[in-house]
Amino acid sequence: MYIDLIVLVIALLLIVIFFRNFNAFVYGFVIIDLILRSLTLLKDLIPLADVKAVMNNYIPESIPAVISNYLNGIPYNIFMWIYLIIYAIFIGQTIRIFIKKRK
Repeated sequence: MYIDLIVLVIALLLIVIFFRNFNAFVYGFVIIDLILRSLTLLKDLIPLADVKAVMNNYIPESIPAVISNYLNGIPYNIFMWIYLIIYAIFIGQTIRIFIKKRK
């Protein structure tokens, strides 16, 4: 039912509670999304039906997939813009760190 949403909210709350930093939130958000996407790829590559069934029930595909299950219309569009902004901040931070390390 709501297991995917609960897992996502708990993971994001743990990041906010332990780090209390916007940069850490951005990195944690992207890390969670990348882990979910990697697990989805793993699920697609594993030929065992039982493993796929468990992963389909308990592991969401990505953060937008979780949100699309519970929101639609304008709230979903607002979330997707926030999602895009978080990824843009992540890319900007990563490029900035890469350029600093290069000098």
